[in-house]
Amino acid sequence: MNIHDVIKGPLITEKLDKAREKFRQYSFIVDKKATKIDVARAVENLFKVSVEGVRTNIVRGKTKRVGRSIGKRPNYKKAVVTLKVGDTIELFEGGTVEP
Repeated sequence: MNIHDVIKGPLITEKLDKAREKFRQYSFIVDKKATKIDVARAVENLFKVSVEGVRTNIVRGKTKRVGRSIGKRPNYKKAVVTLKVGDTIELFEGGTVEP
């Protein structure tokens, strides 16, 4: 799998901001077919950092309703990557999000 196809983008929430500061953990939305090894290689090659561990899970889409119409948000795969001590990833450069 191509490393540019593995990572779709960063996942940014308040809870993940705390994990980033405290535990050196960064979260990404990744391709559903990507393995932990694929994610680790992609992060190491794209951001030039050392990966200590990767945890993945598939987030199930919620069922949403507007009036009588019922829809479903898509499922996606989330990867939480732990970096080695001293490594960081700049997610924001010039106001844009860079995967």
